Amino acid sequence: MVQTVEALLDAATERVVVGQWQVLQRAGLPSQADHTGSTNRPHVTLATAAQMPAALDDALREAAQPLPQDVRLGPLVVLGGRRHVLARLLVATPGLLALHARTAEVVSGCPEPGELLAPGAWTPHVTLARGLTGEQLAGALAALGGAGALGPAADVGAAVVGVRRFDGDARAVRLVAGRDELRSGGPAPR
Repeated sequence: MVQTVEALLDAATERVVVGQWQVLQRAGLPSQADHTGSTNRPHVTLATAAQMPAALDDALREAAQPLPQDVRLGPLVVLGGRRHVLARLLVATPGLLALHARTAEVVSGCPEPGELLAPGAWTPHVTLARGLTGEQLAGALAALGGAGALGPAADVGAAVVGVRRFDGDARAVRLVAGRDELRSGGPAPR
């Protein structure tokens, strides 16, 4: 199973994204809201690998600094081929790119790193829905447009406030840096 390092967003931005998940779900369209597992939440994937030893946590904690990191939740983007992923871009600020590059360096020795997440290839985004057909994509854009999620006014000031690890084998997450405003509100262990 895959192991990931993920950036967590501030609570207000998470509420915006979850609201968009709910718009899609109410429209009968695929949505990340359909995934009810306890680990599912809005996030930005920074790195993936087949395995990441727990010993990397200290280096990931250092790589994540400084937090919080101001960012902007940008416009909608469509990723993928025959089946589409609908997401919100995270505007690539110098601070966000530096956080990503430091994280990529920490996990560079791990087996089977995610090639699409390498510096220079990475598209920072927060997923709204996966596996959309062309018809569903059109419906999703219409639903989100009606909910005010399109256009320049849809850009949202945001912050990366924490970094967590997801262990796909154990189906578990742990905070390695910063804070988790929706779960515990507290800082990562030191």
